[in-house]
Amino acid sequence: MSLCLNLLPLLLQKFLVNEAHWQRPDGPVFLFIGGEGPIFSFDVLAGHHVEMAQQHGALLLAVEHRFYGDSINPDGLKTESLADLSSQQALADLATFHGYICRSFNLSSRNPWISFGGSYSGALSAWFRGKFPSLVYAAVASSAPVKAKLDFSEYNHVVGLSLKSVAVGGSEKCWARVQQAFAAVEAELLTGNLSQVAGDFNCCQIPKNLDDQIELMQNLADLFMGTVQYNEEGVLLSIKELCDLMTNVSGEDKDMDAYSRLIKLTQVYRSSTEDKCLDVSHEETIKHLMDTSVHSSRRAERQWTYQTCTEFGFYQTCEDSTCPFSGLINLQAQTKLCTAVFGISQHSLPSNIAFTNSYYGGDEPHTHRVLYINGGIDPWKELSVVQGGEEVQSVFIEDAAHCADMSSRRVAKRDSLRRARQEIEKQVSDWLRTASLEKMDKGADGIKP
Repeated sequence: MSLCLNLLPLLLQKFLVNEAHWQRPDGPVFLFIGGEGPIFSFDVLAGHHVEMAQQHGALLLAVEHRFYGDSINPDGLKTESLADLSSQQALADLATFHGYICRSFNLSSRNPWISFGGSYSGALSAWFRGKFPSLVYAAVASSAPVKAKLDFSEYNHVVGLSLKSVAVGGSEKCWARVQQAFAAVEAELLTGNLSQVAGDFNCCQIPKNLDDQIELMQNLADLFMGTVQYNEEGVLLSIKELCDLMTNVSGEDKDMDAYSRLIKLTQVYRSSTEDKCLDVSHEETIKHLMDTSVHSSRRAERQWTYQTCTEFGFYQTCEDSTCPFSGLINLQAQTKLCTAVFGISQHSLPSNIAFTNSYYGGDEPHTHRVLYINGGIDPWKELSVVQGGEEVQSVFIEDAAHCADMSSRRVAKRDSLRRARQEIEKQVSDWLRTASLEKMDKGADGIKP
């Protein structure tokens, strides 16, 4: 494996190459697309796409998204510089990268490319195939939110359903306990017991104003949202373990009320971090988001917030009765960050999102040779392509979480996940077989888009 840096317009863009499995000169190219964070060496060393690369003798590549990871200019996080941060620019960068790799490795039409990605990068994978069909033969898009949406209330609706799902360790009682716990926190805040709440949840500040109280509620909700989104895939607690804590009726906790159980849950999570207290200062949140230093420990948050304001929305609200958390987590509270941090008017967001859906096609993209993979308990499936059709190929894993299919075959905990990986492998094999036949039919002059 070699690590390379290639000079692209405006800034250095990091990419990784693994030639270990490549069957020269005709082997395919598997491109792992980076998303809203850094790429790492394991992106070309491990994972389901790497296992398939071994099987098919593919050249493995991973490329980092500009403005994330190490691919940031010294002044790249200034608001005026962020004007060049967009999914459209990311696709243009992928096209430039494609040309660079083809020249560097003497690739031609005999080397079909397949792109891979998960979550935002899964959407990029699908969009790359859609916008540059002559460059990438096929695409795998795992948990890909290809539909932009301003008020993404469906996210917490699915979180609620997953907390109720017996198949993954949830229950109706679990959902009810979570709802009761948040209602109890709200009641304490409304009655002015602010110091008590701050002490109970070991807050760094007393949440005296509404903005800080919303920060507290969002922090508490994040514990459940993260657990559901990544159930059993590298999170501290699974849905089953979380629900056991919220509902168990045996042992010393059997008589504990919902509020106290929520306190205990936050203690469990805090014990796994280096944070001494829970930061609920909205002012501090704004300060962090306005930090333009490249080496900020929270540097990806600024860029991703910018993309939500200019392209995607994706604001996970809790303003209807299906959400088990607090109604304080509302659209207004989230979109006003766009104005406070970047000077982007809240009124411009709907048109920004409408443009994204018009440009890419939303959840009806009409792209050929894209495989959409989604899990039944993943909230992001609501913005992906779940149902297959004449042009759309899809795999749905009933009890799987966000991007669960992307990890190694060896760590698959569920039969449904193993079967899904077999479906994915078959589809990739079929694509490469078809590409080979097309190459033969055309005398290796080119590959049809």
